[in-house]
Amino acid sequence: MPTVPKQTLTFLMRRFKEVGIRPHSKYGQNFLIDLNLLHVLLESAALTPDDVVLEIGTGTGSLTSLIAQRAAAVVTVEVDRQMFQLASEELEPFSNVTMLQLDALKNKGQIAPAIMDVVAERLAAGPGRRLKLVANLPYNIATPLISNLLSEGITPQTMTVTIQKEVAERVVAVPGSKDYGAISIWVQAQCRAEILRTLPPEAFWPRPKVSSAFLQVTLDETLRSRIPDRPFFHEFIRAMFFHRRKYLRSELLSVCKNRLDKPAVDAILEQQGLDGTLRAEQLSVDAMLALCKAVQAAFGT
Repeated sequence: MPTVPKQTLTFLMRRFKEVGIRPHSKYGQNFLIDLNLLHVLLESAALTPDDVVLEIGTGTGSLTSLIAQRAAAVVTVEVDRQMFQLASEELEPFSNVTMLQLDALKNKGQIAPAIMDVVAERLAAGPGRRLKLVANLPYNIATPLISNLLSEGITPQTMTVTIQKEVAERVVAVPGSKDYGAISIWVQAQCRAEILRTLPPEAFWPRPKVSSAFLQVTLDETLRSRIPDRPFFHEFIRAMFFHRRKYLRSELLSVCKNRLDKPAVDAILEQQGLDGTLRAEQLSVDAMLALCKAVQAAFGT
């Protein structure tokens, strides 16, 4: 199987100088140059010949090439035109790699449809194929990307990604902690999530100002089956954390404005056994899901 040069600091600096490009902070380009850690990420993904892998942030194609040697197909996305061209040259030998040069997020609320169309085609190309996300995610899109992938009709069975450490901590946060919020509930209501390892800034080039982490999110269909209306649940929890310091009753009144009056909201809280002076961040995932179901039932939708 063909290979590409190892993504070391020396290789990156030399290659970028040859082609006259440099990393762009606006695209969140920080390249993982610790090869041991790169292989930890790859091994954690536990890829098989039945996997179709989505990678957001092709970069130089170093991780892409390693994935391609283990998976059935790779769909890799790069927004930077110059980086796309560089990676295209390196990945040309890999027939199972499809490269897309576009912004992965059509907007903050949706994955670019062209990406999911190609993913669907690759999944349909063989029996028993499943989708996985494996990526060194650009910091600036990590949260909406993970969130939006859980909203798609085609959802990765696992997401094994490098992201900013504080974002990873928000995903796995527990109720009552400062990091617990809408993304915590949205992910944990459907998946099992864990931080596999934290990474120091010096593991990357250019060196970021913050630490990073390997995060793994594993879809759990048993958990997910408890959510009868995922779009409604997603919007509900986002709205419940819109004013984080508001008391639960006040926030719920805002969410239900023009649809439920105060007595109806109070009745829901009483039915759920919830004190209106709590805050949303104090509710467990199960409690928030039950509250959402009660509100939707009261809406009659």
